[in-house]
Amino acid sequence: MTQNPDETAENDAGNAPLPAAAAAAPVDNSAVSVPAGDLAHLRGLADRARDYVEAASSANTRLAYASDWKHFSGWCRRQGLAVQPPDPQIVGLYITACAAGQATGLPNAVSTIERRLSALSWNFLQGGQALDRQDRHIAAVMAGIRNTHAKPPRQKEAILPEDLLAMLETLDRGALRGIRDRAMLLLGFTGGLRRSEIVGLDVGEGQSEDGRGWIEILDKGMVLNIRGKTGWREVEIGRGSSDATCPVVAVETWLKLARIVHGPLFRRVTGHGKTVGADRLNDKQVARLVKTAALGAGVRGDLSEDARGALFAGHSLRAGLASSAEVDERYVQKQLGHVSAEMTRRYQRRRDRFRVNLTKAAGL
Repeated sequence: MTQNPDETAENDAGNAPLPAAAAAAPVDNSAVSVPAGDLAHLRGLADRARDYVEAASSANTRLAYASDWKHFSGWCRRQGLAVQPPDPQIVGLYITACAAGQATGLPNAVSTIERRLSALSWNFLQGGQALDRQDRHIAAVMAGIRNTHAKPPRQKEAILPEDLLAMLETLDRGALRGIRDRAMLLLGFTGGLRRSEIVGLDVGEGQSEDGRGWIEILDKGMVLNIRGKTGWREVEIGRGSSDATCPVVAVETWLKLARIVHGPLFRRVTGHGKTVGADRLNDKQVARLVKTAALGAGVRGDLSEDARGALFAGHSLRAGLASSAEVDERYVQKQLGHVSAEMTRRYQRRRDRFRVNLTKAAGL
């Protein structure tokens, strides 16, 4: 993280001359090329290397980075500035415009600006050029933006077990869509899964090109093999105390009634709820499911509907498990796939609240 700028750095960044304008140039996203000469036999390796470059980041990340690059390029064209080569001064002016609301009409959140910076660095790097984010024109301005505009992180509301039970009751037990949604909610909660991890599951190993894991159903439960942000991990999900709330039974029921034996686990239900398609669900559908079911169940009914709608998303399931599982922290950390215990503690929002009362411990 950058340190707070001193007054001199800020003044220098503001008074330095502007770079010359030039036409915007697109980024060459090919990070791998064949050396010059008659080396046609290497083209197959180059193609495979490009596939590995694609696999280095998730599809959602690449989409976000492409959108951010388009935003930056459009801003540069409107200002008559060059997109390339990477110029820290231009980037510093760009993030200033984002923070001031002059790039999109509304000020961007600090987290959005930081993501845009990461996107620019990544895109420049794909063209073989590096953006120096430690340059004073970027670092000093970014530090000032954080100090001026940073807000506490907005966390999604944790779905607790009693909330989940109420949400399940809003689903139609007699319809394929309701059976599927029931399995998704129970699996997402008990596995502490991200929404992309839920929809990325296949029935078995290596059954689709876009799969990010698969399930194994055993006598005592289910094992999920998941490729997540931190690499591959196994997630163990034991059978529940009742078939009505057991995630394994819910998945088995979905597979049986949907007649799925191969490929994506969770798919679209079409034809007035009677036909199961072949296509994998989009991860945004998990967020919509959680929000709709939470609102239908009256979770956080003390708030207005608009306020409640902003509280719930796919991460609510993940946070709910961490907030309600009364087990040693290391087991929760393993289930969620966190590298650090500190990240896990951020998810344990209600479980540990006021558990230690320092007021009373101090004798007051």
